[in-house]
Amino acid sequence: MAGHSKWANIQHRKGRQDEKRGKVWTRIIREIMVAARQGGGDPAANPRLRLAVDKARAANMPADNIKRNIDKATGNLEGVHYEEIRYEGYGIGGAAIIVDTMTDNRVRTVAEVRHAFSKHGGNMGTEGSVAFQFKHVGQLIFAPGANEDQVMEVALEAGAEDVITGDDGAIEVLTAPGDFEAVKDALVAAALEPDLAEVTMRAENTVALEGDDAQRMQKLLDVLEDLDDVQDVYHNAEL
Repeated sequence: MAGHSKWANIQHRKGRQDEKRGKVWTRIIREIMVAARQGGGDPAANPRLRLAVDKARAANMPADNIKRNIDKATGNLEGVHYEEIRYEGYGIGGAAIIVDTMTDNRVRTVAEVRHAFSKHGGNMGTEGSVAFQFKHVGQLIFAPGANEDQVMEVALEAGAEDVITGDDGAIEVLTAPGDFEAVKDALVAAALEPDLAEVTMRAENTVALEGDDAQRMQKLLDVLEDLDDVQDVYHNAEL
């Protein structure tokens, strides 16, 4: 449930991701390769690559794997050329969906994404049809019970744009994408470890779905996320 501050939705999302750990390395490798190709193979000088390497380490990827894929992307080893393509569309109840892909065959990818939308009650839209409903941000989530005053003080001092406390007590820290690492590092240094930290597309408004509609929407999201070329799926449904 990318972008939502409600803790139940965050836990649900993390649980779904944990079930799909087999695909995590594949997606991180693609991200490493695209980041390295675009911004160079030195993580210290390439923020996007640095984030991808952090993800790889968090997923227990060996250092040799990380280096090999950086070398492939920067031309030191032969590798696959991936391009990034974003698709947009609508799910159940008019919920907005963004599908970010990395692919070596855009004809295959668009066919698979379109088929997933049409088969499971969605509707693929044109470029820009739903992206305006999302904002590109750094997002750090703390479970209910975290020290709100301390999180707010450290986060805002480090350059965060906003700190939002949900009705359930979960705390959401929002940053500009370029400030994400600095804010995260400051929080961790203050012994405030976020439960979720990522640069994401955060929905500005949500669409509440219940019962059968919620189940159908979850099925559509699962099918999209299971496509080999899909890196991330963002949406504004509150399930």
